[in-house]
Amino acid sequence: MKKSDLDFWQGMAAHYTKFMRRSAPLYTEICNHIRPHLTRDMNVLELACGTGQLSFPLSPCVRLWEATDASSNMIAEAKKRSGSSRLHFSVRDASCLPYASETFDAVVIANALHILPEPEKVLREARRVLKPGGWLFAPTFVHAGGKLARLRTWGMERTGFRVYHAWNAGEFIAYLSSHDFWVTEHTLLGGRVLPVCYVAGRK
Repeated sequence: MKKSDLDFWQGMAAHYTKFMRRSAPLYTEICNHIRPHLTRDMNVLELACGTGQLSFPLSPCVRLWEATDASSNMIAEAKKRSGSSRLHFSVRDASCLPYASETFDAVVIANALHILPEPEKVLREARRVLKPGGWLFAPTFVHAGGKLARLRTWGMERTGFRVYHAWNAGEFIAYLSSHDFWVTEHTLLGGRVLPVCYVAGRK
């Protein structure tokens, strides 16, 4: 992550939980898709967890949920909330993880790959730390095309938010496949202008 991007998220952290309340129904949908794949004997790594929009509702389903973010301010905000004893927060660079290879049963990265300048580095690390056959859950905002979608993205970027990859759903699925993940599930969630492509894949 570039310093300018990290600075943006550091500045957003204090307001992020409140800001994300409007997206609560979308995150509930994402949870409903991921939860059936989780079991109590799983160790899960979450990348770019923000203030825990997925971490808190899903961590009670597994043995360990390691929630990480590059922003120390985001992690500090997340730690203000109480959660499952199985949930642990830490500051990590998703492109250079300290964990041993084949450590986790699943990796979750939600709505982050499109705002990373080099998402291939994150996917490489995710694949490295996954056990053989492990799950990747990567719901990501994609572009539906059209003037309204472009206008919304332009408005967001005026605030300092940067989108590096304006994939449509098909392009995003192909991108994950090209990085050696076997995509087993995909569906569009949320609004028509800027939907989320929920993707589940296996190593």
